[in-house]
Amino acid sequence: MVAGRWIGRPGSPWLIAGPCEGPFLRSIEPMTYRLAIFDFDGTLADSGGWVSRVINEVARRHGFRELSDAEIEMLRGRGNREVIRYMQVPMWKLPAIAADMRRRMAADAERISLFAGIAEMLRSVKDAGVAVAIVSSNSEANVRRILGAEAAAAVDAFECGAGLFGKARKFRKVMRRMGVTGAETICIGDETRDIEAAAAVGAASGAAEWGYATPAVLAQFRPTLTFATPADITRMANGGN
Repeated sequence: MVAGRWIGRPGSPWLIAGPCEGPFLRSIEPMTYRLAIFDFDGTLADSGGWVSRVINEVARRHGFRELSDAEIEMLRGRGNREVIRYMQVPMWKLPAIAADMRRRMAADAERISLFAGIAEMLRSVKDAGVAVAIVSSNSEANVRRILGAEAAAAVDAFECGAGLFGKARKFRKVMRRMGVTGAETICIGDETRDIEAAAAVGAASGAAEWGYATPAVLAQFRPTLTFATPADITRMANGGN
């Protein structure tokens, strides 16, 4: 989005009441979208610590670079493609690595929780008349198990098992199912690839600053909106209050 332009469509359930400021908008004013697509790990689920604990076991199994704690922290400030290059992961290995991570998470799901306020946030978005979807590289079984019954009940569509850089295809599939356009959709996630995928389908992007990537690197990819906490999204859904 260009600074100074309005976001949203008149008459839609979620309405932004103010213009963009600077390269992206930080706002808790109401906004207009018919569909909100959420990433899962790092956006809804607080799984970053778990990933840090298992990543070197996965590296040894699949033959890519192991990371020190300092490197893990440093890579939070890099885009996803740069992270993959740094870890020396061939693209052809990504599906097997993702499948291994899903299996490991299934075994450890009880150790992973949602960020505070996520269930309330999802319900607020749904109650505002906005369809809610989750698109994730994780499995649907893992996502549902970690969400729990209350939060899962607020979700209208799950599209899981996305490739690391395959979210745009899943976004399009959800948009077709819900009968909405890119202009009526916002995709909210904590990684630079979420912003890229939203742009690829003509949707707005919402950067979740509480997740994996640092706010600074998210800003470099020019998301439409930024959210400091899940409560910012809840306030938007509640009319900015």
